[in-house]
Amino acid sequence: MSVDNDIERLSKQEQALQFSSFTEEDAWKLGQLMRAKAVERKLPLVMDIRVGQRQLFYTALPGTTQDNLEWVRRKVRTVLRFEKSSYLVGREHEKKNIVFSAIRGINPMKYALAGGGFPIRIKGVGVVGCVTVSGIPQRQDHAFVAESLCDFLGVKYSDIALLAEV
Repeated sequence: MSVDNDIERLSKQEQALQFSSFTEEDAWKLGQLMRAKAVERKLPLVMDIRVGQRQLFYTALPGTTQDNLEWVRRKVRTVLRFEKSSYLVGREHEKKNIVFSAIRGINPMKYALAGGGFPIRIKGVGVVGCVTVSGIPQRQDHAFVAESLCDFLGVKYSDIALLAEV
């Protein structure tokens, strides 16, 4: 897997995983789907779904810590500021060899270039919120969210999944 391949796939995911609308009920149903999947797989995840700063779903599964919540907060800020997945922002910065803290006065203790935050984008409107997880390695955090969004939106995950690490 190369940075270029990842950036291409991550951009494809963001194009494919858009909503026609997103309500409180959608947040609850998506959150339940994600929680059930994480419990079944015994994944130690903190999960957060929000519109703007309004948290609509939150859960912390066994094995998580306060640190996971802090990572979620940082990933949320990254998604809402850049209107891209936190993993895409990270991979783009890696490709350009840009130190995150040196651009735009961004405090790296408030923002994270780690996978796990994904924008809730409404077609014709733009980014209105995000779905964020923390608890497993960042590429897996991202994949868990993307796969869950595919399940929720009826998109075939294998068509847009990141390529396997080599």
